[in-house]
Amino acid sequence: MSTSRALKALLLAAGLASSSGCVRSYASAPPLAFQDLDYTSAEARTPWPLKRMALPKTAATYGLTRVPEMAFVELPAAPGARTVVLIHGLGSYLKFWQAQIDTLSRAGYHVVAVDLPGYGKSDKPGSFPYTMEAMADAVRELTQGLGVEHPILVGHSMGGQTALSYAIRYPSEPAAVVLVSPAGFEKFSPKEKAWFTRVMSTELIKSAPEYGVWGSVRQANFQNWRPELEWLIEERVRLAKSPEFDAYAYANVRSVTGLAHDDFVRDNLHRIRVPTVIIFGESDRLIPNPFMHGGFPRDIFEYGHAHIAGSKLVGLEGCGHTVQLDCPEPFNAALKAFLESVPASGTVAPPPSVAPEVAPKTPPSPPQVPGPVDTVPPATPDRQGPPATVLPHGS
Repeated sequence: MSTSRALKALLLAAGLASSSGCVRSYASAPPLAFQDLDYTSAEARTPWPLKRMALPKTAATYGLTRVPEMAFVELPAAPGARTVVLIHGLGSYLKFWQAQIDTLSRAGYHVVAVDLPGYGKSDKPGSFPYTMEAMADAVRELTQGLGVEHPILVGHSMGGQTALSYAIRYPSEPAAVVLVSPAGFEKFSPKEKAWFTRVMSTELIKSAPEYGVWGSVRQANFQNWRPELEWLIEERVRLAKSPEFDAYAYANVRSVTGLAHDDFVRDNLHRIRVPTVIIFGESDRLIPNPFMHGGFPRDIFEYGHAHIAGSKLVGLEGCGHTVQLDCPEPFNAALKAFLESVPASGTVAPPPSVAPEVAPKTPPSPPQVPGPVDTVPPATPDRQGPPATVLPHGS
């Protein structure tokens, strides 16, 4: 059996394991454009204010011929409020912070939730490298464009590895880092990296059947599935019918390659000099990677904890990988407790005396993606949201 067929078989098994009883099908539902994703407060049922910002510095750094725009939600706060930047994980978008955006805003924080390039309502340029360093530079340009000097970076999974890259390469800038089930701690062998490149393709993502989506979302990411989470399934199934889905699938493939080949982050954790907490689900089914070597989540996150000086480690019992949605109440309690402990602005430790190694900014060659879709997809066809008003905020 080929590796791609083996992976599909595993996804099928996960789908069958998670689908005892009847579940709703969205296969006949109409297509959903990325720009029509429902970015609405679950509590107030009002749309979050969506904005866009062009990223000319990031475009220049990575040789993009077209300046991409990044979509984000911003909830303002009183002058002097701390800024929390929420960074989503692989395959997701800012709505995955649905249980945190309003909660943090009510607590008095200036909240910025981003759609990374290639995801959600942000542009999806095929020429963007989709490395964690490029993602971090995009987040950094956006926060600087908003006048935020010392953001608190909160990253889930791939977003956690993005936050790690940011904090390692620009150690004096973040006020603190919150790593939520983060990627970046796990070691992958050369054979395992080659497997990722060989198996992951846009065709694999595009051809995933609905039962596979149920399995990969519900079974792999959650321990406490609830009916109100079915938007995760509906939106994924309907988005797959969108013309922009090719570009999104390509971004996912490139991102997986960027994640697996990013030893820079794992090897430089000791350079992080800001308050850091690692919050994870003790029943995470995705970290460590179940297709590769398996093991226990705590072992992986203990590695990061041991290599980031002064960090805190918080494991939540009975919670899965997407812990912020799976266990929102205990997660929010742990998050708010840490945020309240972060020192005031201006007390960030200085960078180490030895200049940190900066990951190369030259974009790598595109990976050899198997399958018929191996060309650069078109740019984002449409956009939503007004340009961002650049106003300084306390951080």
